[in-house]
Amino acid sequence: MRHRKKGRQLGRNTKHRRALYRSLVTSLLEHERIETTEAKAKEVRGFTDRMITLGKEGDLPARRHALSFLRSKAVVSKLFSDVAGRFRERNGGYTRIIKTRRRLGDAAEMVAIELVVKGTGTEKAKVDQTGTEKGTKKTPSEPAQS
Repeated sequence: MRHRKKGRQLGRNTKHRRALYRSLVTSLLEHERIETTEAKAKEVRGFTDRMITLGKEGDLPARRHALSFLRSKAVVSKLFSDVAGRFRERNGGYTRIIKTRRRLGDAAEMVAIELVVKGTGTEKAKVDQTGTEKGTKKTPSEPAQS
């Protein structure tokens, strides 16, 4: 019987498995979308939700706890400043898993795990002095056809 044995082993020992989870959560919070196997994504989902909940708390002990798990100070600062603010009104379910393909080498089911609320909606387009958005070309106006 498997009583009190939650979680997947993923063919790794405990230290390797914990390092894998830490790096996957760090990458997910940094890039906001990663592609991995279905089993790894389902395991990482819970760790990511806990880190975002810590970011929503926002106090110093929560920041230190997040720093002890995540691998990058820059990701922790992004978590506490940007990501946690986007999920302020949400009470859980911060990630979604989307099935994408089967890997060619071993036919493993690949999925994309991403944050539910994307960061692109909060950023405003940068406008230069001429009044046009940066990165877009001005096109000459077409003559009216009659």
